[in-house]
Formats: sequence, structure tokens, C-alpha cells
Amino acid sequence: MDTLNSELFSKTVGGASPPGRDAVAVMMSGGVDSSVAALTLREAGHEVFGITLRIPRLAEGGGKRPCCGVDAAFVCRDLGITHYFMEVEDTFDRWVISPFRQAYLKGETPSPCVDCNARIKFEWAWDAIRDAFGVRNLATGHYAQILKRNGAHYLVRGIDRSRDQSYFLYGIHREKLPFLHLPVGGMTKPAVRKKAVAHGLSISRKPDSMELCFANESDYRALFDGATARPGPIVDLDGHVLGEHAGVHHYTVGQRRGLGISHSEPLYVLQIRTDTNTVVVGPRAKAFVSKVSAESLNCLQPHCLYAGNRLFGKIRSTGDPEPCAITQYDGDSLEVRFESPVFAPAAGQHLVLYDEHSAVAAGGVMRLTS
Repeated sequence: MDTLNSELFSKTVGGASPPGRDAVAVMMSGGVDSSVAALTLREAGHEVFGITLRIPRLAEGGGKRPCCGVDAAFVCRDLGITHYFMEVEDTFDRWVISPFRQAYLKGETPSPCVDCNARIKFEWAWDAIRDAFGVRNLATGHYAQILKRNGAHYLVRGIDRSRDQSYFLYGIHREKLPFLHLPVGGMTKPAVRKKAVAHGLSISRKPDSMELCFANESDYRALFDGATARPGPIVDLDGHVLGEHAGVHHYTVGQRRGLGISHSEPLYVLQIRTDTNTVVVGPRAKAFVSKVSAESLNCLQPHCLYAGNRLFGKIRSTGDPEPCAITQYDGDSLEVRFESPVFAPAAGQHLVLYDEHSAVAAGGVMRLTS
């Protein structure tokens, strides 16, 4: 295996010639979407090479399973393009897994895919790829689009609304938008899979992954091994004790199942009060919130951020953006009021705002008001 003059990269397949300055580095997971992204760019005449982040997956019992990126190497071989593995374990642990763990222990609802895209793929890894290969362009298999209007570039929702992933990409710096390529954002999922089959890609019938990239639902509980789990009360809105929890990291706002208590009506987690180690539950109607505040903003269209501006917002990746209006904005944080209350926003999630066409800004949810 050839090795670059960098401890981060190792070549698996491909020739000895380095990529040209205008080449596109494609982040490849070994799945159908990123594979078709690479294929589509190559068909369009781009010089393409694949990069797979080597992220060992947690295994049951706390060990680690090997990275699944070997499928990406096979696809690159079939496409006749070069493929590299990129070592990211320590950085990924520091910027994704550790914050994920700490958020759960604080009773928050983290979104590690947002953190991975913002901190790893679109910042640390992209910069390292640029420094190692001298290329500016990066591509992924996300279902979103980059459109150019009047000389400016915008992050736009994917054509396939059921697959739209623009929510996960909001953390990209605005100045990098012109160099980000999202080839499958203008395609539907069935069309992507059909193209993979038509070109005989080895992963064409590989099932979609519905798990975290570093663990499945059962395995990621190993992250909390060794954490001090403090039992505490489960109470209703009037403070009546209904039961006991085994640690706040077992719960998330909006959760219904697995509460371990019986009641005359379905109960949902409404609040997690870490200061008193208390989980508050109540009827579903009490989980709806009108005002949501966010901080640590990334502004893709700063001119759209002012009190009174009417936009559309999402507090989770699924569903369509809902009408809302900015009620407060101070440059570092903002508050919006939704026309119709939204279900169970929680600290640790992200509020992403859109105009009629594209993403405007987003930040981490920090405060909720009925």
C-alpha cells in the first residue's frame, strides 16, 4: 500500500500520479449515495478520487469493529479512480463521540451527524485534504444542493424531500459553498439506486444505513460504561413522584416508551432537569413549544437575520420546515416563534432556518418557551 507524505492518508487502489488542482475529493462511506456521487462527477468529466474516513465502530461490550470503508475501495477500483483511507479516530473521538457522550449525560439530545459534518468533514478533514493534495473541491453523497444565483452560492434542500439532508450540512462555512459538490442532491433515492444498478456497482443493492456511523443503537450504550448513573425521581408537572429513573442519559425529551411507569394516559418526557436530577413527564399536548432560541450560530445568509423576518424552521432532520418569525437577534443568538407549536424541541438539537429556497442560518437549541 502506497503512503502519502502524510500520516493521515493511505492509498488502497489507484495510480501513482497525484490529483490535479481541480480534482474533486469525494467523501465515500461505501454506501450507494457517495458511490453514485463519485460516478456522476466522473461522468461529468471531473477528475475524481475517493476519501474514506476510517472511523472504527463501537462494538457490543465496549470494543471496536473494523471500518466498513472497504466497500468504498472496491467501488473506486471499479470506477478506475484512486482511493485513500484517512485516519480520523482521535479527532473523531474528541469532536464527535466525546461531545455526544457528554450531551447525553447532561440530559441533552445530541445530533452527532451535524457535529461530524461541521467539525470533521467540512473543516478539519477538508483542510487536511487541501493541504495534502492541493485540491479545493470536495463532494459528498448528501441529498442537498448547492445552487448559484446572482454570483452567490446557496445551500438548498434536496429534490427528494423525503431524503433531504440539508439540515445536517448547515455548519459549513459560507466561503466553502462554491467548492462543495452534492451530485445526488438533484436526484431521488430510487434514481440513485437505479443508476448504481445500471453501472454494475458492487454496492448497488446494499441496504441504507439507519444507524450512527460509529455505533448502532445497542452498541452506543457502551459509551456510558463507567459513567456514574444517579437514580432520581420521575415527576409530573405538579411535582408528584411517579417513579424513579436510572440516570438521565437514558431519556430524551419527547420520549414515550421505556419510561418504566404506568399511568392512565400516555406520558412523554417534557423536561430533563439535571440540576435536580429529575425527569419531568406529562401528556403529549404539553410537549409542544412555540418559541425556540438558538446560539452558536452559523450564518449562511446574514442579511436575512433581523427581528420580524418571516422564515421557515426545523428542529430535527425529518419533516418540512415550519413557518416562523425571528423575534430576537443579537448577532450571537436568536429566538423564533413558530406559527404552529413544534413537538418536543430539546437542548442539544439544532434549529435550522430557511427562506423559500435555501438555508439561512442555524445554531444549537438552548431555550424553549411555550
